Amino acid sequence: MGMPGGVEWLFMMVIVLGSIGLFIYVLVDILKSEFTNSINKIIWLILVLVTGPLGIVLYFFIGRKQKIQK
Repeated sequence: MGMPGGVEWLFMMVIVLGSIGLFIYVLVDILKSEFTNSINKIIWLILVLVTGPLGIVLYFFIGRKQKIQK
């Protein structure tokens, strides 16, 4: 159970960096968007920050539909 090798390390880094990038993308998308109900922005921010990956998935399937389309 030593340090991960080349392929394992690369795979872990892709997963970690991808997750961080997706997290930042969702936060920026929430902050820049207008929602049908003004409280929804706050609710989605709290949900994503507290639940992490689950909040991100829920936002993509439910939250994006609540945005006002420009």
